[in-house]
Amino acid sequence: MVVETLENLKRVVKEYDAEAAADWARKALNNKVDPITAMNAVTEAIREVGDRFGKGELWLPDLVGATGAMQAAMHILEAESKRTGAKRQSLGTVVIGTVFGDIHNIGKDMVSTLLIAGGFEVRNLGVNIKAEEFIEAVEKYKADILAMSALLTTTALEQRKVIDALKEKGIRKKVKVMVGGGAITADFAKSIGADGYDPTASGAVKLAKRLVGK
Repeated sequence: MVVETLENLKRVVKEYDAEAAADWARKALNNKVDPITAMNAVTEAIREVGDRFGKGELWLPDLVGATGAMQAAMHILEAESKRTGAKRQSLGTVVIGTVFGDIHNIGKDMVSTLLIAGGFEVRNLGVNIKAEEFIEAVEKYKADILAMSALLTTTALEQRKVIDALKEKGIRKKVKVMVGGGAITADFAKSIGADGYDPTASGAVKLAKRLVGK
């Protein structure tokens, strides 16, 4: 029963069925499946989707659909893991968000999904995030990496503002900063003092692993 439940959970994530993913997550818990085991199954499914996306076998709508299914299941499983105090092993914690003044989220969500598939715990703050909100999240979640996205040239400098705020708070050396988005280049990232930049979602995961020494 447990094996069948986990296989179905993985299947519906890969079929981009958010409603079914939530149902199978509940069934897993009702069948006394450890929430961490179920979360690992979901992660395995999204990793397969991410790998195929990276190879060009799947497209952005596929990744977006799988992400929605993953989130539907994870919401239920994470709530149970918090209730029981269970924790997953991870490569580190990433706080990610789109900077203030920018409401673009597709690229940021792609990176977030692939980071989860890559073994990171991800705190996705959303879009239009102010510098002080990033700082608060970095401290609250004890982030190993802060990842910021900016699609617009008019909002790119918000990334520098956040890095400066980290320095003012005295915590810049405690967190690695990676930046990305349509408005960002490697030269810009270097100029604002970021620790790394990559133009692709899959490359961002490799960068994150390098930053934490994995």
